[in-house]
Amino acid sequence: MQVNYKFFEPLGKSTSMVFSSPHSGSQYFDWFLAQTSLDLNSIRSSEDAFVGEIFESVPFFGAFLIESMVPRTILDLNRARSDLDPQIIADYSSRDISSRVASGLGIVPRVVGNGKKIYSKKLTLKEVQDRIRKYYNPYHERLAEVLDQVKKEFGRAILLDCHSMPSDALNFRKKVAYEIPDIILGDRFGMSCDFRIVDFIEKAFIDEGFNVYRNIPFSGGHITQVYGQPVKNIHAVQIEINRALYMNEKKIEKKENFDSFCESIKNVVFKISQLDKYLPAFEYAAE
Repeated sequence: MQVNYKFFEPLGKSTSMVFSSPHSGSQYFDWFLAQTSLDLNSIRSSEDAFVGEIFESVPFFGAFLIESMVPRTILDLNRARSDLDPQIIADYSSRDISSRVASGLGIVPRVVGNGKKIYSKKLTLKEVQDRIRKYYNPYHERLAEVLDQVKKEFGRAILLDCHSMPSDALNFRKKVAYEIPDIILGDRFGMSCDFRIVDFIEKAFIDEGFNVYRNIPFSGGHITQVYGQPVKNIHAVQIEINRALYMNEKKIEKKENFDSFCESIKNVVFKISQLDKYLPAFEYAAE
């Protein structure tokens, strides 16, 4: 089966950390472009552009990195397999609709980030199932496999699920400029990760000069929810980066400061990579 993700193993001494970038894929297939009347910039408004590149230093500091090549407009890896949208699938109906599906952001999205409809006509259930089989299953199988591998080696695994957020999503903080977050760490309000790990990661960002918030408005998606099981010593934290820090959001182009921004993130990754030295694996009481 064709692999539609990039996978990088640690170089040198490894750590208990695994980095994932499920939304930065930009491989827009011709068959998909033929299904939509949207221009490429509109389609890419949902993409976490350049996030994989921002975290490309990860393997040099001993962590795994997995990045999807398939855009989330084609298939959203941060959704459940059951997040099927009857409004876009012709031969499918369900009364059990999640809020994500209702808003058009199911496993196969109906709209892009700016609310525009992706498709002019419905897809078949087989088309959607084929996408899940080709793109979703291999990514999640590899992610689960490497988390299990890391846990066996270190006694725990820590997943950092990397994303970017449009600056417009931060309107709730614009009244006071200095309160606009650069980074939002999502641990599902303490459910997906031990607080000591989140504290350590937060400090790494703060020490590098970033303004950090937790959980609001992004507390973590499907990946954080499913993989984050602290009682089993598998922890998951979602990292959201304000896109305005490094890119022109309308043109989806890197700003002149992109390289220096990546250096700052590289410094953060280095600090995070020291976590095992300062925070040995925790023991949890059996449920």
